[in-house]
Amino acid sequence: MPNLKNVSSPNLWQRLWQGFLITVGTKQFFHIFAPWVKWLSALAALCLLVGSVWGLAFAPPDYLQGNSYRIIFIHVPAASLAISIYFALAVLGVIYLVWKIKTANLVAQALAPIGFLLCVISLLTGSIWAKPTWGTYWVWDARLTSMLILAFLYAGVMALFAAFEHTANRGKAAAILSIVGAVNLPIIKYSVEWWNTLHQGATFTLTEAPKMSADMWMPLLLMMLGSYLLVAALTIYRTNTLILARDQGKAWVKEYVRMQHK
Repeated sequence: MPNLKNVSSPNLWQRLWQGFLITVGTKQFFHIFAPWVKWLSALAALCLLVGSVWGLAFAPPDYLQGNSYRIIFIHVPAASLAISIYFALAVLGVIYLVWKIKTANLVAQALAPIGFLLCVISLLTGSIWAKPTWGTYWVWDARLTSMLILAFLYAGVMALFAAFEHTANRGKAAAILSIVGAVNLPIIKYSVEWWNTLHQGATFTLTEAPKMSADMWMPLLLMMLGSYLLVAALTIYRTNTLILARDQGKAWVKEYVRMQHK
């Protein structure tokens, strides 16, 4: 029978925590996740190919919006990822500030431009969709305004990463802005419920059935899945590129580069 006293001892938890810290080091992150890029990219390409062809060519037109609704297959994944990535930046910021895990800072630095690009895409596609639906490209309602603020927050995070790139405070200011800016995320999510806006509610929720037919929401689900997989692949690739640049003088990087040129 195991000694329960030893299992719950602080020394064991300390060893487990130290073991975890070792696995999230830059070298370990690089070697663990580098092989994932090609598989995530392949799955993303498959989902995006099937989802886009299904959604753009075979899904039926909407009974009110006709074919103009098809931009949803780009707009919804972009908007969803823009919000999710900023939430990830806030979590990574906490991890970096509290536990000083440098890899979290590098992942955040890799993620920020991707999130900014997707936020801009969501704003542009939303404006294009708004013209035939609302009769105007832009209205200053709560959802659109809060998404625009999110784009400025992303720009601020990216600027801080660039400004502090060669200092000891690299990433700290960006982490603080990521955490503070996260207060905007519930405003984006619940804006259509808290205020009277033109923007429609959520397409998918955990508690309700989809508000569209299966031949519409299934390709949308594939597009969302493919987009998340693609972002995961891009994030790992960009993070590993930053790791190689940061650790370029270390022996393991020199060995990796030598093996790549064989």
